[in-house]
Formats: sequence, C-alpha cells, structure tokens
Amino acid sequence: MRYLSYWVFPIVSGLMWLATLLGLLLHWIVDTHRVKYASMQGNQTIAYISDVGASDLKPLFVAGCIITTIFLDLSFGSDRLLRHRGRLVPNTSTGEKVLSGLTIFFAVVGTVGLTFLSGFDTLRYPRLHDVFLLLFIAGYLLSAIFICWEYQRLGHRNRQHRVLRISFYIKLIFVIVELLLAIAFVVTNFRGLYNAAAILEWIIAFIFSFYIFSFCVDLYPAVATRTNRHSARSNGARQMEETYYATHPSVLPQSHQPTRDTEDSQRTLTNGHHHPHHGQPKVRTDQRDF
Repeated sequence: MRYLSYWVFPIVSGLMWLATLLGLLLHWIVDTHRVKYASMQGNQTIAYISDVGASDLKPLFVAGCIITTIFLDLSFGSDRLLRHRGRLVPNTSTGEKVLSGLTIFFAVVGTVGLTFLSGFDTLRYPRLHDVFLLLFIAGYLLSAIFICWEYQRLGHRNRQHRVLRISFYIKLIFVIVELLLAIAFVVTNFRGLYNAAAILEWIIAFIFSFYIFSFCVDLYPAVATRTNRHSARSNGARQMEETYYATHPSVLPQSHQPTRDTEDSQRTLTNGHHHPHHGQPKVRTDQRDF
C-alpha cells in the first residue's frame, strides 16, 4: 500500500477504456463474424465503434465510457490538487493557473461528449450521437493542448524536474498524432469512405488510451511527497541554498558556522603542529557574493 497513490486513477481509466474497446472489437470479429449492423451504410463493411456499441453490447459501452471518464477526471483533478498543495511542482503564475483551469474545463466537455454519445447511440439518435462525438474529440483534444502549454511553462521554470519535459513531449506527440488522424477521419467520413473512416476511428480510440496512461508520469512523483505537503515547493529552494553555501563558505550564517569552543580547540591542535603564517592576507569576501 506504500506506493498506491493518485497515479492509480489513470491506470484504472486506461485499462477500462482498453477493455471496452477490445470487448467491442472482439465481439464484432469473433462472436458475430463481422456482421453488418443496421446502422452501417450501404457500402460499409467495417463497423464503427458506435455501430457495435449500439447493438447487444450497449450496456458494456455505456458502463465503460462512464467509468473511463470518471477516473480520467479524477486524474485531472488530482493533478490540480497536488500542485496546489505543493506535492507536485506548483503553478506559480496566473497564466499557469488559467491553463490548468482550461484543461479541466475542456476535459469536462469531453466527458459530457463521451458519456452521452454512448447513451444516444448512432442507430436511434444519429444526429445527437454525431454532436456528442464532436464534443468528445474536440473537448479532450483542446484539453490536451492546454495541458501541454501548461507543462511547457512549468518545465521552463523548473528545469530540474525532468518529468515535466517527459510528460510534455508525450502529450505533444498525442496532440499532433490525434489531430492529424481526426482531420483524416472527418475527411474520409464526409467523402463516403466509411471503411477507411471506421479504421481511423478505432486507431484514434486506442491511441487515446495511451494519453490516459501518460498521467501516471505526472502523478507518480506524489508518492515521494506523501509525508510532506510542501516538498515539491521547498526541495528546489533547499537544494539551491545548500549549493550556494557549499561554494561560498565565507558567507555561512552564524547558525551554520562552528562554535567558538570548536574553533579554539581546532586552533590549539593546529598550534601544536606548526606555526601559523602571520604574513598571509585575510580572505576578502566579494560583495557580489551577497
């Protein structure tokens, strides 16, 4: 239980999403032998996710989408909470806090889209289904863009935390790849290339699971700060202070310097071995060190 923390939320969300997708896909291929559903177009032979989700496995599709979004939103909320408490690298500027708020807002938009598109299936509510599909894709894509922007600013201010750069590049790759695939999906769908569009939709959905798992990288460092709420905020300052005093011993505070008794004892031992060189000049402290 020592290592269980907030990073479990994206694990549960990602595994639930993968299990839902694999359940739908394998059911269509293995159990139904690639049946053509009533919601599929005339020349379409490859089912969309929503085609399979509107059939016998609709309860699985709805439950999987709801559980996925709940734990994914918990991941977003945990990231914001931990940064606010100082257990992760905190948002210190107004711009970073605004970006964090926009990230959560558009994640909620994506949550609404994914939850409602599973309920308003493509067979019975085709128009509403398309609207919620657009909300799902646009919401989480915009959320990913804003969190990338936030992490880029955090990484620039806190270069000693490599995890910020790693997470930034993971999410940046996701944004670029998913944006290109989403454009291709829309184009092929409007041109009537439904099989190509269906393949792209499955690919987009599976890549989305890796985006969910990427939040483990963000939340796992909170395990080390569990007993200290302000560790992430204070460790950097403490490290800078120790480095400064190590390179500038002449400006150590009084509390860090040896006591007079220790100095006298050290001087006695020194005088017993060799005579001090009285001609040596005193060490001058440069004003720039302050």
